[in-house]
Parts: sequence; structure tokens; C-alpha cells
Amino acid sequence: MTTATESAAPRDALGLLKDRERVAERLLLASSRHSFDPDTELDWDAPHEPDKWFWPPELVSLYGTPMWRRMSEEQRMLLSRHEAAALASLGIWFEIILIQLLTRHIYDKPATSAHVRYALTEIADECRHSKMFARLIAKGGTPAYPVSRLHQNLGRFFKTFSTTPGSFTATLLGEEVLDWMQRLTFPDERVQPLVRGVTRIHVVEEARHVRYAREELRRQMVRAPRWEKELTRVGSGEFARVFSLAFVNPQVYTDVGLDRRAAVAQVRASGHRREVMRSGARRLTEFLDDVGVLRGVGRKLWQSSGLL
Repeated sequence: MTTATESAAPRDALGLLKDRERVAERLLLASSRHSFDPDTELDWDAPHEPDKWFWPPELVSLYGTPMWRRMSEEQRMLLSRHEAAALASLGIWFEIILIQLLTRHIYDKPATSAHVRYALTEIADECRHSKMFARLIAKGGTPAYPVSRLHQNLGRFFKTFSTTPGSFTATLLGEEVLDWMQRLTFPDERVQPLVRGVTRIHVVEEARHVRYAREELRRQMVRAPRWEKELTRVGSGEFARVFSLAFVNPQVYTDVGLDRRAAVAQVRASGHRREVMRSGARRLTEFLDDVGVLRGVGRKLWQSSGLL
């Protein structure tokens, strides 16, 4: 038998919505128990180990392509080093956007609420993560790989004008695909210990960020007016297209001595790569479908991104 309070509580396809303050209080407690300082947690002075990858080979963009089969093992490992740097660069770009989205979200909310205090805790986490990624790039001896000027400007537009549910959808997109890859990386003994340490820290702390964003997106999609839901669907679909294109920086191919145009063409034609990206996004897209984000034009944009 359901009580009157339960029947009046807001719900969506996944069930009753959880109280915002209770969720935040649990996340604050978890943060106090399981947060890390990468500067002291990781051994930044240890040299890289020879014959170890910087990213699992199966997650390197060219894996399984004709070009990959012609590459030497040394060149494959070098590509993994540069792609790890490119992904860390993408992570910094995305987390700077996320910090601004979170700041905008809490701007007019009660500063003493647990919801706002957790958002500030997450912002602090993201600042540490960005510094950690930057230090990882420098330690690897590769260039940083900023996103293209077009994507930089699209990101600037999105973080300024996105709806609140659109912001949380984009947050999940940036966090969950990388999280799926990092969950495969940190236990992989073929990978450099420092990279594994970085991904372990990120996975542990990002789990809280994902929970916060998922719960808030559910609340937003129940309460938002119809026009905001429709704008969220289209905007998030377009962001998915931008994100999927930015996921591999073509400059890495030039920097390891490959034919850039041929490499890009082979990645786009790679069935293995398509499956990697869809697998990385599958848990997210199932959730977004359940809460009503993947509808209409927005769904078609997600499909064109290759993530659905």
C-alpha cells in the first residue's frame, strides 16, 4: 500500500524522484571519505616503464584498421601516448565547461543547502582533475591537444545558452563515455602505472558526479516546461555530435608520422571504433531514453553522432 505522501511525490519512468537534499548529503559524506589529492597520491617522479601502453590498445582509435596492422609495436605505443594526451586535453576542456555550468546552476540557489555545497565540492574535484590531467600530459612529453577553434566556440555558446537539463545531459555525456574507458584502463596491467593511477582517482570521484547529475536531470525533465524539454533534446543531440567528433584529435596522427587524412578515413570506417563508442555511451543512452531526452530530432542527432 502506498502512502499519500508517496503518491504525491514526483516520479518518472524510473520511479520516485529522490529528495535533492538527501542525495547531496550522501554525496558529501562519500566525498569526505573518498577524495584524493593527486599531487601527493601519485608518484609523479617515477619514470615511465618501457614496453607499457599509455592507453589500452583496444581503445586506441586506429586499433584493428589496415593502418594499425602495418604499424610497428613501437609506433602503436607512441600513438597510445599521444591519444592519452589528447583525451586528457579533451577532459580539461570539458571540465572547464562543466565548472561553469555548475556555477550557473547554483547561482541563485540557497548557499547553505547541501545541494549547493555538493556542487561546490564537485567544482573543487574538477579543478583537481584538470590539474592532474595537465600534469599527466606534461609528464608524457607530448603536446597538449586543444579542441578545434570551431568546437571551442561551440562550447562557449553551449555553456552560455544551454537549458539546465541540457547542461546536466552534457555533463553526463562528458563523464560517462570517458568513465567507461577509464574503468577498463585502471586495472589493465599493460598500461603505465601513472596512467592507471590517474584513471583510478577519476573513476572513484566521477561516480559521485554522475549520481548528482543523473538525479538532477531526472528532476529537471519532470518539471521543465515542454519548450525547455524540446530545446534540451535538440541541444544535447548537437552536443553529442560535437563531442564525438572532438573525441579523436587528428593532429595525433601527424605527430606520430602517419598520413593524417588516411588515418581519419580509416577510423571513420572502423566497425571496432564504432562499437567502442557505442559501448561507452550505452549505459548513458539507455538512461537518457528512460527519462525522455532521446526523442524526435534530438534522437536523430544522437544517432548521427555514432553514440546511439
